[in-house]
Amino acid sequence: MSLRIGVVGAGGFGRAIAQSSARRGHEVLLWSRQARELPDPIRTSTDTADLLDCELVFIAVPARHAVSAAEQLGEVVDGRHLMVHVSRGLVGADLKTITKVIREKTVCRRIGALAGPLVADALAEGRPSGAILGTGFPELTEMVRDAIGGAGLRIYDTTDVVGVELASATVGFLTVVLGYAQEIGVEPGTVAVLATRGMVEISRIGQTLGAKESTFLGLAGLGDLIAAVAGDQRPEFRLGRAMARGADLRTAIGEVGAYVEGIEVARHLMEHAQRHGLETPISSTFVAVAEGRMSSDDAIQALMERRVGKE
Repeated sequence: MSLRIGVVGAGGFGRAIAQSSARRGHEVLLWSRQARELPDPIRTSTDTADLLDCELVFIAVPARHAVSAAEQLGEVVDGRHLMVHVSRGLVGADLKTITKVIREKTVCRRIGALAGPLVADALAEGRPSGAILGTGFPELTEMVRDAIGGAGLRIYDTTDVVGVELASATVGFLTVVLGYAQEIGVEPGTVAVLATRGMVEISRIGQTLGAKESTFLGLAGLGDLIAAVAGDQRPEFRLGRAMARGADLRTAIGEVGAYVEGIEVARHLMEHAQRHGLETPISSTFVAVAEGRMSSDDAIQALMERRVGKE
């Protein structure tokens, strides 16, 4: 059955969702602030009112634009619409999730978050991959599977929505860390320590915000991180490499050519962890490196000299 699908945001992920949905025979409308052209049969628009007839709306904008996008959608959508976002970020120092923003700015309640080892190129081209959908609404899961799932894309689901969103956002930061580590030539064993202990740190933070530890060990967390280390060439990994070559944060972001939310998220995570008395040596050390307060040599030495405890 053909669905009427709306996509908000014409970045790489937005275009990939639109292409994937159109390839499966659905009617697709892509909305963006500026006029765009995409191959038929995808329609494009700069008028949010055109999204009114859509059944399922994907929100594919960075977290920093999520509030304004949700406000615009709030003027046209109603309780009939189902929504899912693919942002890897959080909003503000209080680590507000995008689903919470959607609930605050719209009347839509059947919402969810799509995350995991899914990159835009693979989705657009139909290459085999997997994803995890966090939602409490089975009808949304089925509709998302109909929209972009299939033999080439396995979409699993969980009711731990906040866990999916937090894992996705924090894995983005850890990916920067691992890109940095590989570029400076650390040994594979050290990369493994950074990945596993870093995941422990962010899962502990996630649990203070209501997430389940197991979610960080699944596709939204560890699965996503494995894909990054395996070389899916996501922007966060390239950002870490650029920083390791000596570029400051602003210059490195320019080299990558894409907005990366991981560093900003990390700063807010560290503030949250401190308020809760959590130790986050890997995350805190890398934030210091990113801000120019510590060299890479001093960072590795400081981490390796820490007292070793139980796993």
